[in-house]
Amino acid sequence: QVQLVESGGGLVQAGGSLRLSCTASGLPLSNYDMAWFRQGPGKEREFISRITWNGGSTYYADSVKGRFTISRDNAKNTVYLQMNSLKPEETAVYYCAADRHIRSTAAMKSLSPYEYWGKGTPVTVSS
Repeated sequence: QVQLVESGGGLVQAGGSLRLSCTASGLPLSNYDMAWFRQGPGKEREFISRITWNGGSTYYADSVKGRFTISRDNAKNTVYLQMNSLKPEETAVYYCAADRHIRSTAAMKSLSPYEYWGKGTPVTVSS
């Protein structure tokens, strides 16, 4: 059974940092590009970042460039999202997702290419 499990969410003050983890079971992450999305209250799920299967390329939404860093450790079957300088408007549930195929920078930002999703970890940024 394939599972992606996110962890590391919680309550943080504005300007603070959190590191999210996404660990897979039943799925060799080394075969997949991995991404992080988030969904705030009353909002649509939005793309944050993506990393290729070997970590060779990374992509970010403009809103998080320079503050968030995606990384992976295939030996641990885990992907990470380091989030710095967090803002209250970034309060959301954060999800990881796996995609087996190469995608354009446009396509990778939509939900449909992703084959597997975690259940999310909530992040609350207080002002």
